[in-house]
Amino acid sequence: MTRTKRFKKIRLHQEGTATMLWGGLALLIFNAGLYLLTVGSAWIWLSWGVLAASICVYGVVVNFFRCPIRVFEDETEGVVVAPADGKIVVCEEVDEQEYFHDKRLMISVFMSPLNVHANWFPVGGQVISVSHHHGNFHKAWLPKASIENEHADTLIACENGERVLVRQVAGAVARRIVTYPREGDMCYIDEHLGFIKFGSRVDVFLPLSAKPLIQVGDHTIGNQTVIANLANVE
Repeated sequence: MTRTKRFKKIRLHQEGTATMLWGGLALLIFNAGLYLLTVGSAWIWLSWGVLAASICVYGVVVNFFRCPIRVFEDETEGVVVAPADGKIVVCEEVDEQEYFHDKRLMISVFMSPLNVHANWFPVGGQVISVSHHHGNFHKAWLPKASIENEHADTLIACENGERVLVRQVAGAVARRIVTYPREGDMCYIDEHLGFIKFGSRVDVFLPLSAKPLIQVGDHTIGNQTVIANLANVE
């Protein structure tokens, strides 16, 4: 597959622009007002304490929306890379009845609120379909979350003929899933698939012929860790 890609070179993710802008402005106004109310009084310590707490809170928000620039340096043909930073919570055969109607190898990456929450394409190919499904907000690491929670599905046809399903799953805190591709788009490793806000998971459904290279409990780096190899690659 060609290595021509549309890089999204951003240090802080675009999905956090409004949150950081309006959140920072609100904290600035609040702290300025509190300072004016307490300056010259015995309560001035309160304004400095709140300012310190506000800086810490804003730092956590900025940290959440960080988006490191990553390039996968090895050959991409037949490779499946981690779609997100996090921890492998599932690596097993499952019955997938919505798209494939057969058994698939399911690999799931759970993202804690401290992880980078940008999502990458795990494989290159053409996007066959993109769909959003409303649902519950169970804790993202629970097995039932993949089916019952709100999620977005992106089905990709690889060049070798295999099809791979990527599922972005909302968690107990996550309430917004962003998915960038549209049906018919070409997609490549190194490109962003989307973003999920505040704790969630990403499932990848692979053919049973795929060889997993990770196990439950392993930690992944999005767009860097190879989680599986697809068979039948010429």
